[in-house]
Formats: sequence, structure tokens, C-alpha cells
Amino acid sequence: MSSISFPNGRVDGSDGSHEHDFFPSSFETSSVHSSFQMNPLSSHPPRTPRTSIIVGSNVYGTDIYNTQNEPEEHAPSQLEDDDASDDGDSKAQEQTTNRVRQGEVWQELFKTAYGRDKVFKVMQYSLRMYLLFHASVTAAGVLRGQKSQWEARMLKRIDTAIGSFSLTRKCLILFNWLPPLNSILAQHTADPFTTKPGSSKPKPLLHTFLHTSPPVLLELVNGVSDDVATFSKLGLVNKTLGEKAGQFADWCWFVSSLVNLVENSVERSVILAQQHQVESRLYDESMGGATAKSNPTNDKLDRKELARLQRQDYWIQMSRLKLIMDLIFVSYNVFRWKRAKGPVQTFTGLAAALLSTAKVFDRHKGALVKARSY
Repeated sequence: MSSISFPNGRVDGSDGSHEHDFFPSSFETSSVHSSFQMNPLSSHPPRTPRTSIIVGSNVYGTDIYNTQNEPEEHAPSQLEDDDASDDGDSKAQEQTTNRVRQGEVWQELFKTAYGRDKVFKVMQYSLRMYLLFHASVTAAGVLRGQKSQWEARMLKRIDTAIGSFSLTRKCLILFNWLPPLNSILAQHTADPFTTKPGSSKPKPLLHTFLHTSPPVLLELVNGVSDDVATFSKLGLVNKTLGEKAGQFADWCWFVSSLVNLVENSVERSVILAQQHQVESRLYDESMGGATAKSNPTNDKLDRKELARLQRQDYWIQMSRLKLIMDLIFVSYNVFRWKRAKGPVQTFTGLAAALLSTAKVFDRHKGALVKARSY
């Protein structure tokens, strides 16, 4: 049977194993032996071919390299280390999110006066919605006959609870004028002198008040008016003065809602512009042939940034909807509208309460996740 002679002097036959036919066995010839001699005691053995890089990637749950007896020169690159750490951080954050229980979030929410105010508002307007529904059903003739004594007492208790929740909420937001006042005083302390050249005369506090931004002054005046109206309901201030303070507080609430709506629109336009930039960058990279595997770091950062901007835009829209509900609610008090006042204020009040509670709940949940991720 014919045989084939190779340059290295080896003869290929049909009775041997063909597993290493393309490499000389034991480096038989002297020339090959002198060129490819390997130290058997070397700590760096020759690299072995790997079947697939994708199968062993971190994206699919396994390591690219088996690092158990891997030499340093064959360790993964810095880019692969960054991807592994990012995947580990995202998985750790996801596991942390799953570990944060809703009871813990509610516990943190009830520690703040703002959180209690929003929860009490939900309870207050839920009871008002029940009374409105009960009155509508009764007026439609669904419930016929005279009210029983138990039903009358229950409705009276619900009405009393609504008034108690309202007063409790007003007490929870007492002294809300302190933050804007401290902001103005801090500004006055930071710049105590007049801006005239060569003048060392301290500027009066009234000068700082007059040069403060209108939203801060509006918040200050609104807080003082609310406190006067609350003290009137508590019996500490004259009732007539309390009513006038309440009307002035409603006007402040109306104007501040308009101002916040404008700021909300400006903020959303900025977020949408940033979101458009990230989406354009991702589109350009995809059209240029770049993929998540060819450029994993930039792609991952862009997608994280896009998710963050989308989430921020979602809550900006929720805030805008809440401000619209507040504006409708307070417009009935400011302009003395009477038509459908009860149903409209009940619906808008409950909607604003639910939106505010959802937002503060998400904020406390995010704070817990962030605190546990470190």
C-alpha cells in the first residue's frame, strides 16, 4: 500500500491515529527539535484552542476562561473585566431590589411627616369618594326606604373622620415656611455687604428678601398663610383672620401650581433632548455596524443612560398630572365655582393623593435599594 512522505521524514500510514498528524510527534527531526524545543518544566504551557468564545461568555452565565489554573498572560482583558463587574453590579442590584420588602418601604415612608400627610390624604379622599358614591346611589333610587340608625351613625362617623384627617394633615405641615426662610437667611449670611464699590455697610435683611427668587418667597408666604388658617381651626386665632389667611393660601397654591407646571415643562424638554441624543447615538452605532458584542462598554452605558432618562421622564409626567389635579382643585376655591364642586374636588383630590403617594413610595424604595447596594 502506498505511503506519503512528509518533509520531516515521517511516513503516513493507514494504521495509526490521525489526531496529531499535522504536528510532528515528539519533534523527531533535529531541525524541528532545535526550532520548537519547549521546556517541560515551564509554567507557561502552550495555549489550547477554545471551542467557542460566545458559549463561555459572561452574558450567558459562565466565565470566558477557566481561571482555576490559568496563567497571568492568558487572563481576560480589562474590557472583559469591566463587563463582568457591570454584570455583577446589575445582578447584585436586582437581587437587592428583590430583598427590599414593601413593609420596609412603608416603614420608612411613615417616618416622615410628608409621607404620613400623603397617606392620610388618600384615606381622607377615599372616604369622601365613598360618601359621594353613596349619595349618588341614594339619589338614583337604588337604595329605597328610610336609612337605618346604623347607616346614619356610620355616615356620621365617616364625615367626622374626614374632618379629623383634614385637621391632622394641616397640623403635619405646620412650619413649612422654615425651609424657605432658612434659605433666605443663608443667602443673607453668605453676602452680608452691599454690592456698591468701596462700601462696607451691611445690607439690610429686607434687601435680601426683595432680591430672593419669587418661588422661594411664594413658598414662604404660602406656609405662613397655611399656619394662620390652621391655628384658626385649632381655636388659637380669630376665625375671620383664619378665613382670609386660607383664601390667601389658596391663591398662593394656585400661582405656585402654575409656576411648577412651567418648570415641569422646561425640565421635561431637557430630558427629552438628552434622551433623543442617546437614542441617536445608539442608532448611529447600530447603522455603523457596531453591536453590543463589538463595543460592549459604550453600548451598555448608553442603554443604562437611556433607561434612567425614560424613568425620569415617566415621573415628570406623573408630577405634571398631579399638578393639573391640584390646579383644578384649587381653582374651585379661588374662583368660587359651585357647579359640581363636590364630585370634581373629590376626584381630583384623590387622584393627586394617589400620584403623590406613589412618587414618595418610589423615592423611599430607591433610597433603600441605594443604601443596601453599598
